[in-house]
Amino acid sequence: MSSDAENPDDSDVISAEIVEDWVEANNRRTAIEFLRSTTVMASILTVLFLSSTILYFMLDEEQVDYGSSMTFDQDRTRSYAQDLVNLGHPEWFGRMSGSVEEQATAEYIANLFEELGYQSTLHTYEVPMHSINSEPSLRVCAPGTVGSFGAAPCSPADIGQDITTFNHRMDYVIQGFSGESSIMFGQDIEVVHLGNGSDDALWASAAGKIGYVEGGGSKTGNTFIMTSAIENDLTAVIRVNKDYNCGMIEGNDCVPIFKGTNYDAIAAANGGGAPSQLAFIAMSKDAGEILESVVINGSGRIEMIIDVTNDQELTIRVPCGTYYGATDELVIAGGHHDTVYHAQGAVDDSSGTASVLEMATMFSEYITENGQPERTIRFCTWGGEEEGLWGSTAYVAEMNQELAENLRLYINLDMNHVDIDPARGNSVTLFTNHPVDYEHIKSLSEEYLEDNPDMAEKYTINLGLYDGEKGESNGMPCNSDHCPFVYDLDGGNTIGRAAVCYGSGSWEYHTYLDEMDRFNEESLGISITIYSNYMKYLAWNSEA
Repeated sequence: MSSDAENPDDSDVISAEIVEDWVEANNRRTAIEFLRSTTVMASILTVLFLSSTILYFMLDEEQVDYGSSMTFDQDRTRSYAQDLVNLGHPEWFGRMSGSVEEQATAEYIANLFEELGYQSTLHTYEVPMHSINSEPSLRVCAPGTVGSFGAAPCSPADIGQDITTFNHRMDYVIQGFSGESSIMFGQDIEVVHLGNGSDDALWASAAGKIGYVEGGGSKTGNTFIMTSAIENDLTAVIRVNKDYNCGMIEGNDCVPIFKGTNYDAIAAANGGGAPSQLAFIAMSKDAGEILESVVINGSGRIEMIIDVTNDQELTIRVPCGTYYGATDELVIAGGHHDTVYHAQGAVDDSSGTASVLEMATMFSEYITENGQPERTIRFCTWGGEEEGLWGSTAYVAEMNQELAENLRLYINLDMNHVDIDPARGNSVTLFTNHPVDYEHIKSLSEEYLEDNPDMAEKYTINLGLYDGEKGESNGMPCNSDHCPFVYDLDGGNTIGRAAVCYGSGSWEYHTYLDEMDRFNEESLGISITIYSNYMKYLAWNSEA
């Protein structure tokens, strides 16, 4: 999932297992922590009994018959996720967009669609993209016996020097659209502590130097950091994580997390394109404090070799599988198959892509038994999501006329997953931007909980309706691939209908620890079953 974006927040409980979310789109992690809080949940339950004014929309007087439920195979879904993870980079495990790993992933998906009986297509798009060319290196050195035999501090002849080598992926990660650097000990480049990044004077003092920004400030988003570094002519910039998931997934440390940057914003600040010589990394709290002690507060030096290319366009891919119905009207389900470069991405978003593949398999079997649908069914997966929704945006631009005229619903599955550890949270959030779709999803959720009492006991389903204008608190968030399907049709004059699922408990997302040992295939059955049943209902009922 793309970072630095708005997400649903706050909920009102209307039953023991289903939560209706009506308030505002904010930050997804805030929403997850909000729902985990037993104090908040107790307060909400109190509101339930005191309030009699819960807003809802009615479908019809009689219950809708959705037919027999689609059958979800959790072992098959896990197998799909494992296949995707196995296609990752041999050293740092990700399927970064524009890489050979992403290409192999897209081809695997396209071939599977063809095997399942769909008309398979593989769309390619040239978009701005950076690439990690080789293993980076980050070291700090405390000088030894300075001046002995004329040796320079931290040179090979410096007796007694103490070098700390940081571990790539575990101690630091390269950030979105970082440039390259070849900073050596001998250059003795100063590292300037910029606090939380909110002091303009500190930024100005770091010209020609390396800026060091601590997390926790109000202005520490990656786009702000990168544009500030460009505008103040920094040589490199380091963001240290001192607040996100601290002590929650790795001892008392704050694991470094990948975040993207807004390409258009940094290109504008740079006068066109990303700056190729401005390296940008994020460090863990523990690693950052070592750097502070040795270099910022001591007499040490830094070596920072980042081998990336960011002033290029690369090919990203969108595989789709289509089964044509009796009409041109479309129902599409999708998720992004790319990951951050340094992680397996088991949850973000192998979970969503495996869910799309499972749904495609379920519908292939259903079509064999029940024949052609009324509406056309399509499954797609997106490259380029982590760097800015490039794949879904390019696809919507290419197919805009067809989508503006025929799209009935787009379903997006991005981290639609609950962690294997129930203490981390037990909920999934299903939300949409149309009241009719909302009521169907609500009804199907209630049926799911009734048909699956064991799941109902373990998991909570949160429901949300976001039918406001783009950018408004009650509008659909633009943090994943549903956004262009909602807001980019016909130049924005046609608002598309979308349904989304997010999960909970994904503390490892965008870190090296997003691995298959955190994977909980059972939890994917909630969104797969509910949305498959709704997709089936729409596909075989063209008036719905």
